[in-house]
Amino acid sequence: MNVQLIPLQSHGDSRGSLVSLETHKNIPFDIKRVYYIFDTEKNVERGFHAHKDLKQLAIVVSGSCRFRLDDGKERISVYLDNPSQGLYIDSCIWREMYDFSKDCVLVVLASNHYDEADYIRDYEQFTRYVDESSSK
Repeated sequence: MNVQLIPLQSHGDSRGSLVSLETHKNIPFDIKRVYYIFDTEKNVERGFHAHKDLKQLAIVVSGSCRFRLDDGKERISVYLDNPSQGLYIDSCIWREMYDFSKDCVLVVLASNHYDEADYIRDYEQFTRYVDESSSK
């Protein structure tokens, strides 16, 4: 599964900490879109989709949350609670986010602009897409 935790170098002193995000330096793609999720209740689950081409890096800048990630063959769970660590999610990975802390702010960097045609929002359609893609 092409998912990995990427360390983001933190620079800090008595004034606080800073993490710099740079395309092709610590972000493995050109950044075309940035969005963030906040004020999410603990019992809410989000995501439930995959992308055909989009790549993302998810960073919890405050609080914590969990990801369920699935490439059609393997399923893993990842806990994010460190703002100096990003979760890289390649294309064709089903994602579900859950267990948000009350103070969670999840920032997501994306390799492309929003495109509804890139989304796969049905899990069975996702597994068929993965099977068809691997047989080519």
